[in-house]
Amino acid sequence: MGVAYSVGEVDHLKHRQPRLLIREKHPNHHLVVKKNKVHKLLSHPVNPTEKNWEIIRMKDSRRRMSLCSSEDSEAEEPEQPEEVDDALLVLSKHSLLLDAHDLEQLAAQMPARTWGYPWQLAYSTAIHGSSLKTLYRNMAELDNPVLLIVRDMHKKVFGAFSTDPFRVSKHFYGTGETFLFSFNPDFQAYRWSGENSYFVNGKYDTLQIGGGGDGFALWLDADLNHGASFSCPTFHNPPLSTQEDFIVQDLEVWTVQK
Repeated sequence: MGVAYSVGEVDHLKHRQPRLLIREKHPNHHLVVKKNKVHKLLSHPVNPTEKNWEIIRMKDSRRRMSLCSSEDSEAEEPEQPEEVDDALLVLSKHSLLLDAHDLEQLAAQMPARTWGYPWQLAYSTAIHGSSLKTLYRNMAELDNPVLLIVRDMHKKVFGAFSTDPFRVSKHFYGTGETFLFSFNPDFQAYRWSGENSYFVNGKYDTLQIGGGGDGFALWLDADLNHGASFSCPTFHNPPLSTQEDFIVQDLEVWTVQK
């Protein structure tokens, strides 16, 4: 599994220049730090004091990549537009459920207002135990979007992006930016259909996402041990889990830091 590195691991580079590229002498491993935001991920931690690393300016990196592209068709691809770089999803610590490729696919679906910010772990069954009550308590002071990831006992990974942190409410809440996703194993995203506004509803004993049909798109019980997933009008999604009723193996919730 790949690793998404902490912004803290590159803090010592943020204050050197506004646009720096730390580049290993290998075409596929690099990390861009611009305007105090991480723009690309590495396959392993950075130690820029080692001899196989060099620090160069962004403009020089583009020139080198251009030269490499003309000399070798297998060289590094030209840098993508900055809006794609900005969209990279960087976690504050390692995720048990998502690797670097998963994060790249998810980042492309995120609202632009979340781009460039690190994400912190708000809740994890591996750390906090299995309790919906604890999940709500950990989000009581939050006011930013959250990312829910579930892995069932069949190793299927799926979840939801919510524009609002999970909380107990009498009614559904959220906006049309809310979406579902699954890795099956290929990544699929399911966006708002516009048919209803049943985005998220938190009860003391259940968490419900999507609705309006025969069941919820994603439903979790009070112990976060059992769940269910059905097709629903809100997202026109198929069941996200391996089976409509599933057992939770691991669960994480991340929130964007601003």
